[in-house]
Amino acid sequence: MWEDIIKGFKRYLILEKSLSTHSVEAYAGDIEKLTQYLQMKEIVKTPGDIDLQDLKGFVQWIAGLNMAASSQARIISGLRTFYKYCLLEKIGSADPTILLESPKLKRSLPDVLGFEEIEAIISQIDVSKPEGVRNKAIIEIMYSCGLRVSEVTGLKISNLHFSEGYINVTGKGDKERLVPVGNDAIKYINLYREHVRAHLNIQKGEEDILFLNRRGHGLTRNMIFLMIKDLVKMAGIRKNISPHTFRHSFATHLVEGGADLRAVQEMLGHESIITTEIYTHLDRDYLRDTLRQYHPRFH
Repeated sequence: MWEDIIKGFKRYLILEKSLSTHSVEAYAGDIEKLTQYLQMKEIVKTPGDIDLQDLKGFVQWIAGLNMAASSQARIISGLRTFYKYCLLEKIGSADPTILLESPKLKRSLPDVLGFEEIEAIISQIDVSKPEGVRNKAIIEIMYSCGLRVSEVTGLKISNLHFSEGYINVTGKGDKERLVPVGNDAIKYINLYREHVRAHLNIQKGEEDILFLNRRGHGLTRNMIFLMIKDLVKMAGIRKNISPHTFRHSFATHLVEGGADLRAVQEMLGHESIITTEIYTHLDRDYLRDTLRQYHPRFH
């Protein structure tokens, strides 16, 4: 019974939610953990018969496995998605996860770069070298558009609509979004295409991939990570910086500048505005810290 329902759940996640294979397996794994718990406790119930008490016992069990609060919250999120599917398929008449509580999480961000720090990193790039022109274009587009590293490596020439001032980005779950692109990013991408990419021996099947290595193959995520790590070290910045930091910095600078949260959500490709709201908390913390540091009456 459980096995067939989990198979149906996986099909639902792929076809209706457009989730990646990795995400689908993670969700299915969450439900399989629940079935392991039920077997261990000798609870013989179908998914439709499970109630809140069963799930509370399961949550206590996973908490006792010394899992991080974030891992526990992700499993509970998986259960909620599963029971939404069960209701759609008329498997049971109620959602037992409605009153199920998740562990409290401190939503925090990794280090964010200031504008001067981003300028310092970019200034380390040697644009007299072909890969330097390419790397400058990569960092400009990451900061200009708030792209994930996988969105950078997957960016295609056919995605560029510079005459309209936009690029078309394929994000998580193959969802597409249009993102405005800045003049500096346009300038350096055009320089890269004209003076570097045009002289590469481009491998078959990679003709539309924008950023290539010297052998004409698409870049890996790791190549971009290492490139940024080197530049950060050269700039003397001691923060823990990754490609994702440029995306966080893009969003933080927009929110600090007063941008509409819905617009930021749209540009980042966040499915839920709750994810985007992290940046408002960050902004409030930044304002409070600034007051504490500079205001004589704020203690």
